[in-house]
Amino acid sequence: MSLSKHLATQRQTLQRFVELLEEERQALTEAAVDGQRLADLAAAKRTLLGELEHLEKQRGNAQARLGYSAGRRGAEQAASDAGCLPAWQQLLELAGHAQLLNRLNGDTIRTRLGHNQRILNFLHEAAGHSLYGPDGRTRRGGNLGGLSG
Repeated sequence: MSLSKHLATQRQTLQRFVELLEEERQALTEAAVDGQRLADLAAAKRTLLGELEHLEKQRGNAQARLGYSAGRRGAEQAASDAGCLPAWQQLLELAGHAQLLNRLNGDTIRTRLGHNQRILNFLHEAAGHSLYGPDGRTRRGGNLGGLSG
């Protein structure tokens, strides 16, 4: 497969990954988070990441076999020599966009987890300080167990 075709395949796979990240972002911003939907998206993302890693390894191996240095500099030179530098640059831009979306989604998840933890802490604390006595009446001040003083 030519480098141009390989880069196109990588870009298509990465574009599908970005679409999943955007779908995940949307799911995370909804008031009621659908856990199953997020789990499905995570599984699909893992699959695409595996494909992307495989494609990148193939590209890197071909780059080395053709005598180009490893890393970004060698990849850029190989793309330039193959006449597909714009495709390589588009792939890099898309990868940067994917990285940004992934970071934003992670930030959103951490924010939601922090919020949920604060709610759980509040509920735990409230459960230790019951607002009602054994008779079902509201407790007042230092009145414990519904006893009057």
